[in-house]
Amino acid sequence: MTRKIFLAIGITAMSLTATACNTVKGLGEDIQSVGQSGEDAID
Repeated sequence: MTRKIFLAIGITAMSLTATACNTVKGLGEDIQSVGQSGEDAID
């Protein structure tokens, strides 16, 4: 019983970590895109 609980908690934690990494990566790409657009507007 406790083994299943730990397994469920582990899978949930890994899923949340993977989602957070993708979100941060996407946020970084968005910020880079905004910076590039700003540079293009100045040039």
